[in-house]
Amino acid sequence: MVAMTKKVKTFQVVLSDQCKSFYCGGDRVCGRVEVEVNEMVRVSAVKILALGCAKVEYAKGKQRCRQEAEYLRHEEVLSLSEQPTDTDGSVVLRPGNKYEYTFGFDLPQQGQLVSSYKGKFGYVQYYVKAMLERLQQPTMESKKYFEVEEPLDVNTPDLLTPTGGTKEKKVTCMFIPDGQVSLNAKIDRRGFCEGEDICINAKFENTCSRIVIPKAAIIAKQSYQANGRTKVFRQKLSSVRGNHIISGMCDAWQGKTIRVPKIKPSMLGCNMIRVEYALMIYVHIPGSEKLILELPLVIGTSGIGSRSSSVSSGVSSREGSVSTASQSWVSLRMPSDPPSYCDITKDVRLDQPLTPLLDDIECDDSPIFMEAPSFQFPQPPAYTETDGNSNANTRMLPVC
Repeated sequence: MVAMTKKVKTFQVVLSDQCKSFYCGGDRVCGRVEVEVNEMVRVSAVKILALGCAKVEYAKGKQRCRQEAEYLRHEEVLSLSEQPTDTDGSVVLRPGNKYEYTFGFDLPQQGQLVSSYKGKFGYVQYYVKAMLERLQQPTMESKKYFEVEEPLDVNTPDLLTPTGGTKEKKVTCMFIPDGQVSLNAKIDRRGFCEGEDICINAKFENTCSRIVIPKAAIIAKQSYQANGRTKVFRQKLSSVRGNHIISGMCDAWQGKTIRVPKIKPSMLGCNMIRVEYALMIYVHIPGSEKLILELPLVIGTSGIGSRSSSVSSGVSSREGSVSTASQSWVSLRMPSDPPSYCDITKDVRLDQPLTPLLDDIECDDSPIFMEAPSFQFPQPPAYTETDGNSNANTRMLPVC
């Protein structure tokens, strides 16, 4: 953030490590305040305020719920090295020069901070605010935001333990019993990282007269607390579905996967904002409420299959496959170029009528149509003979 006026050309906060995407508890935050002026300016003081706070605000009927909490506060008065000061401590800044005020402070240790977050009804943010105080002039301010991410390791015995459950629902039609639907699901652990696949083992049984559909989804649950009230916001992040199950039949998922999307880690240490995740396995029953089983998840920053390791292994495997394919491709002895197809003059346009492919049972529109390629292309001209310098034992392999 850069502040400029008629007299002040540049006033901004710059962090030393600009490639650092986030900070953790115990890290040192270093930077500088840069000032350039168009005219001579007398500065009485340059101060910084490092602040980290959480804020929740939402409306509950006619009442406005609002609450704030502070996790970081650091104040410091900066000074220019080798810069003469007057008796009152003020400094004269002249045009043509670039002045830098350096600063540095340590973040509280791990466990005392909360990760940066921005949600629908609240946020947790950290920033460094610089204040330029001038004689008989309003104070100028400039902010620089930075991210904080508290590490959350999912390699703990509690999060590596399998979890599962069973649910069943009796279905009725006009108050008449119509059988039941049941599910039994299990996952091998509760802790995951971004980019990992969750393997689901489940069994579904349908003894009612309706056709049901099993599904699974990753759900985010955000809880906001203010003035003794709690507001919950749920959001579906990704989902998969299984096959239809007709009456009297059952179906099983053996290792069906759903990938953890790019999401923020679980936030469990803030008493105002709480972010939790769950794997929701449910069965859609026409004309009735869903049968739902929720298995809690913890999304961490590091674990068994972190995104960096999985991506690197995937890249290496792709590079290996590409190199192998390239070698096999080079090893083939190709014939000379085929003749041009520009001499083909036969008209191959479709003369056949459109053929219905699929009827959409969920709307009243006309069926979806596709073009049936019932015509035949003309035979291409023959390839030229291979070069005489090629190996006589080399043969062309058919393309499958």
